[in-house]
Amino acid sequence: MIRKTLLLSECNLRASYLEAGDGPPLVLIHGVGMNAAAWYPQIEWLSRTFKVIAVDMPGHGQSEGFQHDATLPDYVRWLAALLATRPEGCFAVAGHSMGALITAGLAIDYPALVSHAVVISGVFKRNDAAREAVLQRAQELATGHARLDSPLARWFSDTPEEQTLRAQVGEWLQQVDVEGYARAYRAFAGGDRTYADRWQAMRCPVLVMTGEFDANSSPAMARQMAQAAPHGRAVIIENAKHMVNLTDAERVNEELLMFLRPAGGSRSLFPTPEGVADGRR
Repeated sequence: MIRKTLLLSECNLRASYLEAGDGPPLVLIHGVGMNAAAWYPQIEWLSRTFKVIAVDMPGHGQSEGFQHDATLPDYVRWLAALLATRPEGCFAVAGHSMGALITAGLAIDYPALVSHAVVISGVFKRNDAAREAVLQRAQELATGHARLDSPLARWFSDTPEEQTLRAQVGEWLQQVDVEGYARAYRAFAGGDRTYADRWQAMRCPVLVMTGEFDANSSPAMARQMAQAAPHGRAVIIENAKHMVNLTDAERVNEELLMFLRPAGGSRSLFPTPEGVADGRR
């Protein structure tokens, strides 16, 4: 695995990402407060089959942040600019939480760039109470009155097995650039409806995953997203909360491999799209 950094001339920002493996390109983009390393179980496993490109979103990890009040489409354009610098031309893209919103936006606004979209722990048309709560946290972050690690109780269960992961995620939250975190969270707070009415425009196959007990990125939201996409499929990870790519890495990796590889084990990223199905088992 190597770290790469480049200057995106379109937005004059330095972008950084981790790259590992060889094969069809798979882009991973994390959620607010995290960094590319939060995908380590996927990088380790999926780089055996794919060229994995795990990016630090603006203002996170080693990527420079926006200097203006960015909206979700700004983050989508940033990712499109990064991918335009690469020779592959078309990518499977997977995002978690805010990264899920960016992934969906990329598939809608830049369909030629996306062969497959994977939306993990995404949000979709929050209700009024949830919208008010997330907007309040965005304001608290902007004014410096929010605890950065307060989401951990929502993201993890209290089981001993998840405590090590919770501690690691807590460390990443403490390391994040506070201004970059606050800007991204403001975009995240209003991003659940930005592309929600355009999911039917997605041309590519879409896999939507979330945890059974993720209250904010709920199973109901996942099913609504899968039904809205012409080639969507929902998978609900049993007994899981928000950080499913870490707590249930084996199941998530298996679902990604099945989605990205057609029957028979071919490495092609272009299987015939299937209709909407609920993948809960």
